[in-house]
Amino acid sequence: MIVIDNFNFKGLKAIVRVDFNVPLDKATGKVSDDTRIRGALPTIKKIIADGGAAILMSHMGKAKGVDPKLSLKQIVYKIEENLGQKIQFCDDCMKADDAVKALKAGEVLLLENLRFYAEEEGKPRGIEKDDPNYDAAKKELKAKQKDFAKKLASYADVYVNDAFGTAHRAHASTAIIADFFAEDKKMFGFLINKELQAMDKVLNEAQKPFTAIMGGAKVSDKINIITNLLDRVDNLIIGGGMTYTFVKAMGGQIGNSLCEADKLDLAKEILDKAKAKGVKVYLPTDAVNADKFDANANTNISKTNETPDGWMGLDIADETIKTYTDVIANSKTVIWNGPMGVFEFDKFAKGTSAVAKAVADATQKNGAFTLIGGGDSVAAINKNKLADKVSYVSTGGGAMLEYMEGKVLPGIKAIRG
Repeated sequence: MIVIDNFNFKGLKAIVRVDFNVPLDKATGKVSDDTRIRGALPTIKKIIADGGAAILMSHMGKAKGVDPKLSLKQIVYKIEENLGQKIQFCDDCMKADDAVKALKAGEVLLLENLRFYAEEEGKPRGIEKDDPNYDAAKKELKAKQKDFAKKLASYADVYVNDAFGTAHRAHASTAIIADFFAEDKKMFGFLINKELQAMDKVLNEAQKPFTAIMGGAKVSDKINIITNLLDRVDNLIIGGGMTYTFVKAMGGQIGNSLCEADKLDLAKEILDKAKAKGVKVYLPTDAVNADKFDANANTNISKTNETPDGWMGLDIADETIKTYTDVIANSKTVIWNGPMGVFEFDKFAKGTSAVAKAVADATQKNGAFTLIGGGDSVAAINKNKLADKVSYVSTGGGAMLEYMEGKVLPGIKAIRG
């Protein structure tokens, strides 16, 4: 497998799959978080510094056709700002021949949103899965998907995948395009390499004690990663809305708190498996409750298993914060995915911020290796300005989860084999 560090792009055009699906401020339309753009810079700079030209391709949002609100033209200014040079833009990713032909060494071209074409995802549009014609439509689109990938490949001499956030999708630009390049003309960019190194370190070389912090709304969203990590971790910290599925499964009173009633047996099973494997599970013992799901809701504090009727738990409280902070402080490896509460509301952000600070402290003071992944966890780390105080912040939420679950990611397999 070719490694980008040792490859010389001089005189070559490289088509690079980046993940520029960045959030835009609703009021101004400007990029509100450029983490993903900054993450791709080392790869882009390497290509143009070598004397090559970079053709960037990405998706934005869940486009179901051409949509000006999801045009990548909106982020050109932010790429230029980060890269320190002007870049060119092509408003149709399938009609870039002239722009590519005119591209000179050291220059960068950004193609319009790939998902303006259904061929990128390979999913039929305007037809439901239960439609008797769906399978035929999908088969026809799959054939067109190969042609779509072949056209993208025709623009360049080399293919570089640096979009870890989409590596779990078998899309034209993440997996199929690689088939049109020889083994010595396709590779991962610096960002994907760093992602894989960080995750492989956690999965295969974790120092003990190893603590996994799992938050978020649903047990069902995290069951696979939790199951996979139970063979590796010493401590499992639970937070967020899924707390209450566990609490109810243990017979606690949860008021109006979020709960997956059909997953109570699953929650018990996780606790039983953890106990059998000697994994210490930490559930919140106290919580900040709200009388409604609102930033300005009235609040009270109670034991997690004694939530008053009519109230819902939206954050962990002081006793739990201290327990979690102590466990994290004594860890040598930490993986964190998912918030401890509804941290988007300042009134319920204390627990998530405390965990973010504890993870940063474990990294800086205890030399722990800390991996942060998942959109909300990343947002929490960034909100607390701690991204440079932890070992690694993953750019891929779903991709990271699937990799940590032990699944094969199509975008990775396409190059690793």
